[in-house]
Order: sequence, then C-alpha cells, then structure tokens
Amino acid sequence: MKRRDFIKSSVAMATVATVAGHITPSNAETEQKAGVKNYRPLGNTGMKISDISFGAGKVPSASLILRAVERGMNYFDTAPDYGTSEALIGEALPRLPDRGKIYIASKFCQPKPYPGHLPTGSTQQEYMAAVEGSLKRLHTDYLDVVFVHGIGENPDFDKERQRLFDENMLKAFERLKQDGKVRFLAVSSHGPHNMERLLMEAVNSGHFQVIMPAFNFMKFPKVPEVIQAASKKGVGVVAMKTLAGAKESGVDLSGVSEHAAFKWVLKHPEVAGLVVTIANTGHLDLYLPASGQAFTAQDQRLLDQYAALHGQDYCRTGCGDCEAGCPEKVPIASILRYQMYFEAYQQEKQAMQSYAALEKNAAACRGCDGAACNQQCAYGLPVAAKLQAAHRQLSFAPVT
Repeated sequence: MKRRDFIKSSVAMATVATVAGHITPSNAETEQKAGVKNYRPLGNTGMKISDISFGAGKVPSASLILRAVERGMNYFDTAPDYGTSEALIGEALPRLPDRGKIYIASKFCQPKPYPGHLPTGSTQQEYMAAVEGSLKRLHTDYLDVVFVHGIGENPDFDKERQRLFDENMLKAFERLKQDGKVRFLAVSSHGPHNMERLLMEAVNSGHFQVIMPAFNFMKFPKVPEVIQAASKKGVGVVAMKTLAGAKESGVDLSGVSEHAAFKWVLKHPEVAGLVVTIANTGHLDLYLPASGQAFTAQDQRLLDQYAALHGQDYCRTGCGDCEAGCPEKVPIASILRYQMYFEAYQQEKQAMQSYAALEKNAAACRGCDGAACNQQCAYGLPVAAKLQAAHRQLSFAPVT
C-alpha cells in the first residue's frame, strides 16, 4: 500500500470530528486510548492549545500526525531544518476536516541540517522566502506562529540580540502578516547563553506574541521570572526540553517519571502547553495520560529520584558555565545537546549532521586534561570525558 493510500485508509478508519471547538477522536478504538484533556490559552493570541503538544522533529509519517489529531493534539511544532517534518505535515493537513482547528508553528530557517537559522543581516526577501518555502511544503496558506529559533546559541549577547531584533526580520514579518501568511511572531531558546535575558527582552519589546524556553525540573531557575513577565504582558509560553534528558527513570512503572516531568512544567499557570518529540504511536500512549493531571507529592518524589540518579550525568544544556573556562572555546553545551538528540531522542542522523556543521567540535579536546571545564561545572559532571564520548559517537572518530 502506498503511503497516500494508507493515509486515506487511516482517515476512513478513524473519522475525526469537531467537538467543542477541538478536533477529537470519534471511533471506538481511539476513544479507549488516552487523549488530550486540557487546552490552555496561548497568551493573547486567541489560540487554545493542547497542554501536551506535538514536537515534529522526528515525525516518521503523515499518518502519525493524523493519529495525534485524533487524540486531541492541535499544536504542531516543526521547522524547515527538521528534515522531512514539514512535508509530512503537509501530507496530513489537506486530509483534516478543519485546518482552522490545527495550529502550525514553524521557523525562520533554511531547509538544511540543523541549525538552519537565518543569520543576522538576511534580507527581507530571504526571510519571506523561508516562510514561502514552509507554506509550500506544508500545503497550507498560512503559519499560525513563526519563530526566530534557537536564540542564545552564540555566546556573544550583542550578536544574538541583533538576530532577535533584526530589522529585516521584523519588516518581513509585518509584510507576511499583512498578506495573511503568518499570524504571530515568536522566539525560542534552549540556551546555553543568555537565554533568560534574551527572552525577557523579547517579552518587553512588544514585537513577540509567543516565547518557547527550555524549561524543566532540573535547571533554568530564572525561567519562572521570564514566564511570569510574559503572562503579565499577554505573551504566550510554550515549554520545551521538559524531560531533562529523557533518560531511564530507574523505576519500574512505565511513563510515571515522564508524566511527573510534564506535570511539573504544567503546574506553572503561565505555561500554555509543552512540545515533546513524538516519533511513534507508543509516544502518544506514553505521554498523553499526563494531560490535564495535577502535580502531586508522589510526582515530586519521582522527580527527586530521577535527579538523584542522573543529576551528576545530565548536562543542563541551558547552562553553559563550563564554556567560560575552555581555552579552545569549544561549544560544549551545543555538542552535549546534539549527543542528547542522538542518545535520548534517537535523532542520530540529525545529531551527526549538526555536529559536522560546527565550526569547532570536540576534536579540539585532544590532549586536554579537562581541568578547566570540569572545574567550572557546578554539578560535578566529567565534562571533558563526556565531550570525548560525544565526539566518538557523533563522528565515529577516536579521541585519544
């Protein structure tokens, strides 16, 4: 069976319907499966998004998008530099009964291996062409949200601030909005440099209607200040990197630690929803039971157990403190984030492509005793050893 035929079959098998403003499952099979239980306002955008939403960085098929919609997900986060993600969503969208009930967020990026961010100084035409390319791949007339993506990856605050407020980007957005091709401007950051400071400037600028910070129970203590400021100004908040590395929980109860991590994020009323990578239907089964659930004392105990197991192994990718001590200026946080994509998210190809695109990688760590970076880590991680392991894994090259 060809993929398009399978998609049609999937739709016929599980007819979707619009109920109470949201597309919900309507057949017996999906009614027995966990679905979204809560939708929250995304700032002043007028959108109400599923509290657990779809991260499409590793989506394998259009049929998985359709099944997520059947389970109540209505917010999909994609990007031109997420491989075939936009094209697969584009196969699914025309088969949904109401495009207006589905929210699509993409990025000002080029369709090349991550990071494909448009650099500061790109022309208005290049920003507009990026969105036009997304619309073509997605088979839609408009994006609900378009992101300036991954702000804070460069340690130079002034340069990142220039990218955040690039005049050509802002003018391109206004022209695209006037043409009905985009609705809201957003910015995302997983650090490691100046994440909270840059996002706070975005919130206070009045240019952005949505922010997406990395936020989890293991790190980012200043993010609550940012999201509270966002809430006061009607700026919507979507959280990412909520699983803190997504390692094994160490307890023999499938899903409970993931649910606890989600509920910890969602207990913050300023957060409209979170995006998590969905790569198969098992992820829908695993994650969606946490939707609409309250955070409990038992959840906190599970998170404490997770932190005790992995606290001295998990790199807080929004931290970056260790980079200040590196004489070679190795982008440590980015390298260890790519390794996390390889190991925990099973995004092996993307992780290796991104690593290969770095101007400097962990090959520079050859012969280094690691004293500088190891001493800078407040969590006691063996940074140098982790970098050497990452280099072997992401490049297949030995490090001696």
